[in-house]
Amino acid sequence: MKQFTFKGLMAPVFTPYTNGSEKLNLDAIEPYVLLLKEKRVRGVLVNGTSGEGMLLTTAERMAVTEAWQRSCSKHGITMMVQIGGAPFPDVVQLAEHAAKINTDAVLCLPELYFKPKTPEALVAYIKAVASHCPTIPFFYYHIPMFTDVNVPMPAFLDIAEKEIGNFRGIKYTSGDLDQESACLKEGRHIFLGADTILCGAVAAGFDCFIMTTLNICPEMADKIINDTNRGALNEAREEQQVLNRRIATILQHGDWVTAMKKAFRETFPAIEVGHTRPPLNLK
Repeated sequence: MKQFTFKGLMAPVFTPYTNGSEKLNLDAIEPYVLLLKEKRVRGVLVNGTSGEGMLLTTAERMAVTEAWQRSCSKHGITMMVQIGGAPFPDVVQLAEHAAKINTDAVLCLPELYFKPKTPEALVAYIKAVASHCPTIPFFYYHIPMFTDVNVPMPAFLDIAEKEIGNFRGIKYTSGDLDQESACLKEGRHIFLGADTILCGAVAAGFDCFIMTTLNICPEMADKIINDTNRGALNEAREEQQVLNRRIATILQHGDWVTAMKKAFRETFPAIEVGHTRPPLNLK
């Protein structure tokens, strides 16, 4: 069983396309890795929400994963890949592919059409997928505002840890800090996915973070975390307010992914990531 000890900042990276088209631009990935490493981001999540994973074909998702894996291995960056959001046979294929190339971790959305309604049903789905990459640390992606799957995570975690040998935790993308905090437990990885509540989450004990703004301004998250941990709460709160205002400004230009990708493109024009695919770029 592959070990997973990651703590700190993990960027949910954008999938790069060539400007003016929707073709994959895999050549942009190594410079992207180097940029994040320079800014002290120690991990990447590939093919997540920010990475438009659900808008890629299965073949494209595997090609993107392989390109990130090569560059991350070369430069000492932890790589997690999101494999869900597709028909079950495709999710299985992506799980087997992740195991074949030995990714550091796998993240998986729930079934999105026949939605699980109970913790037991959700565990059954995740267990079925995780069995196809049994040596890879496996995480569940909880993002109910997109999936409309909102079973209680503390109950789900307790069952999943008993029934799934490679299960290690969740990425929790929600503003419900009370429920998120209830998931914290020694030896369990709970990744915060909500940029706007970072200060409160660090104070509550979070030490793993996957947030879209880590692509654009990771130094702000780094300051919030460090200030909170050293007890400089006024400074941390002020920086959180600055970050939240920056997010609000970015979101004046579209939906979350389209606007954030635009902000990245404007901040780091040397890295060609292109625009978002339909339906995200439809008016």
